[in-house]
Amino acid sequence: MTGRSGLAQWDIVSGVGFTALLVAAGRAVQTSDPAGLVNDPFAALFVDRARTSPRLPTRPGEPWPTAADDEAVAARTDAFWALMSRFQGVRSRFFDAALTGAAERGAGQVVLLAAGLDARAFRLDWPEGAVIYEIDQPRVLEFKDEVLAEHGAEPRCTRRTVPVDLRDDWAGALRAAGFDPARPTAWLAEGLLTFLPAAAEEELLTTVEGLSAPGSALAVEYFARAYSAMVEGAVLPEFAKPFGVDMSALTDPDHRADPAQRLASTGWRVTSRAAEEVARSYGRPLPTAALGLPFDTALITAELPH
Repeated sequence: MTGRSGLAQWDIVSGVGFTALLVAAGRAVQTSDPAGLVNDPFAALFVDRARTSPRLPTRPGEPWPTAADDEAVAARTDAFWALMSRFQGVRSRFFDAALTGAAERGAGQVVLLAAGLDARAFRLDWPEGAVIYEIDQPRVLEFKDEVLAEHGAEPRCTRRTVPVDLRDDWAGALRAAGFDPARPTAWLAEGLLTFLPAAAEEELLTTVEGLSAPGSALAVEYFARAYSAMVEGAVLPEFAKPFGVDMSALTDPDHRADPAQRLASTGWRVTSRAAEEVARSYGRPLPTAALGLPFDTALITAELPH
């Protein structure tokens, strides 16, 4: 399917949309675990709905895992899923705190870039007056809204969806949805930058900066070598192959600088923490050793001074 831009589009069971489903499965497992790091009661609902799609085959005898004690989880021994499901809990908890903290400090607008199946508008407590804008492909947002509506989910803030491709004029669509660039904003690019070519990443960050008033905040992650190592080492492609998704075709091999350095050079106050260190601080170390590949992912927060 192609959109107005003439570029390929996707839904939740194809292309980059598949990664949102993978992330939701990890959050569902974490939610079901008494020692989990995130509480996302909507994650399993999304995965369960996707299971009914004829376009998302499961491995023989193995459904998508959505619970820590799921038979599928108990039967699996591969290091990739053990690492990624734990990482989703760490990343979600870190970014949850970054966004709600920024909102409490006055960033009343929150923009989720490539929001996917992010349910933060529904599962987190937001200060009065907070507005969350969710930007993603139209078909991804349609799937998400259908599932949430079926289960009577109510947002805990003002929620506005912006169905637009980030390769189109998403800034114009965001403004049309009510976004005010004169107000401080909290931005999130979660699981996004690694799928963009280096030039597109630079354009995205430049656009975000142009829309950010003093007092704005930005949270991103930097996979460094971690994601490419999992692709090149066949760990991730082998995991996704039964679902008909070529993960190596979704990422871009272009070298790009650490976004922490790029943001610092344009006036942001930046803090970068290794994901492994963040996980240890939560008392839930990442099981990286069993994978035998580098996992040098950084979780980055930045603030634009007043």
